[in-house]
Amino acid sequence: MSTVMHQSDPTGLHRVQDDARVLPQAARRLDTRPELWPDEVRIRVERLNLDAASFRQLEQEYHGDGGAVRDAVLAIVADRGKMQNPVTGSGGMLIGTVEEVGPESPLGLEVGQRVATLVSLTLTPLVITDGLAGWDGRSEQVPCAGHAILFGRSIAAALPDDLPTGLSLAVMDVCGAPALTARVVEQYVARGRAPRVAVIGGGGKSGSLALAAARAAGGARLIGVVPTDREAAALEASGLADQVVVTDARDPIALRDAVTGAGGPADVTVVCVDVPGCEGGAVLATADGGTVVFFSMATSFSAAALGAEGVAADVTMLVGNGYVPGHAALALDLLRTNPGVRTLFEERLA
Repeated sequence: MSTVMHQSDPTGLHRVQDDARVLPQAARRLDTRPELWPDEVRIRVERLNLDAASFRQLEQEYHGDGGAVRDAVLAIVADRGKMQNPVTGSGGMLIGTVEEVGPESPLGLEVGQRVATLVSLTLTPLVITDGLAGWDGRSEQVPCAGHAILFGRSIAAALPDDLPTGLSLAVMDVCGAPALTARVVEQYVARGRAPRVAVIGGGGKSGSLALAAARAAGGARLIGVVPTDREAAALEASGLADQVVVTDARDPIALRDAVTGAGGPADVTVVCVDVPGCEGGAVLATADGGTVVFFSMATSFSAAALGAEGVAADVTMLVGNGYVPGHAALALDLLRTNPGVRTLFEERLA
């Protein structure tokens, strides 16, 4: 397929079909034509990974009806030219094979290379051509056929040869969490203080990786917070946390007391849950002068900011944006070298 030579912008502005001048993530609809601008790459899609908050919302809205969830995803992509849940605003990421590379693409990709896109589906032009016939609507990973477009400022990583595809996809979907957690913990250690770290949602994908990263970076005491006894048993067996507590993170007092009772308050609190309403508890569970890192797409950042102000909490709040240089390699290395992480991921995928 020949490349169409039109003026483009590395952020993908040329694909936005809204009247207003907005970036692709904020756009109502994207242009999904397969012909490339010079700095673009087209991917033949193999599998999507819906982010946890989006999948949970769809599953709850349609009461676990997989067929209805599948139809909803198809409708969103057809309507918007991308996968962006209109309720959560979030999407996920995908894997596939490089089909064509524009002559000015700076991504370093080659035709035939299998890659994971490390940018959100909320800004990725996407077409699904198989009606999601191979997906039952009951899991975050979505086998599919179609194409997607990467821009000049997109990010993609080659899939490793030594790991199953589904496992690689699951790790790369959340690889920003361990990288930023490690950076924050290392900053404390560099100042001569090994921090206490609490991970809210420590039994999930991003949470387990965040715990492993905090340990490797020098965290002094690791507290994993989970919502059920079943998750607690799995997290305890993994050895990733020094203390595991069961509580509803949406109850701010219960979360504060649980973390404090486990050796807190935390110097670093990492929020990796896929439900809304956990902002206040995360702030209260963090010591004065501490840091709260929000990795959940269910987070209300106005609730976090106003809630911290309302309780006079002197905490630094960071938004995990999913990108830290070297994040994919770090997350994959944690999976390879930490048996507890790998076991939790494999159990989740099973």
